Amino acid sequence: MARSLKAYTDDYLPLAEAGEDIAQMQLGLLYSTGQKGAPLDYVTAHKWLNLAALRGNDEAKHLRKELAGVMSREEIAAAQRMAREWVSTH
Repeated sequence: MARSLKAYTDDYLPLAEAGEDIAQMQLGLLYSTGQKGAPLDYVTAHKWLNLAALRGNDEAKHLRKELAGVMSREEIAAAQRMAREWVSTH
């Protein structure tokens, strides 16, 4: 049985907020692909992938680069701002 979006985020969001790079990457994938019925949100996806990449996650670095290729400069700047804000509060 497929897990719901709520169950998925209930599992991964606390781990991502705690700085777990795998969970951050999974949330990036979720929002970049619309998995589990998630809304497509490239800015949020890039933020999570950027945070995972900052923790040394090579797959997140690759995915972030791919995602940036379909985003506008403004979207990338917004995602980078969100990531900086997250880092400053965690």
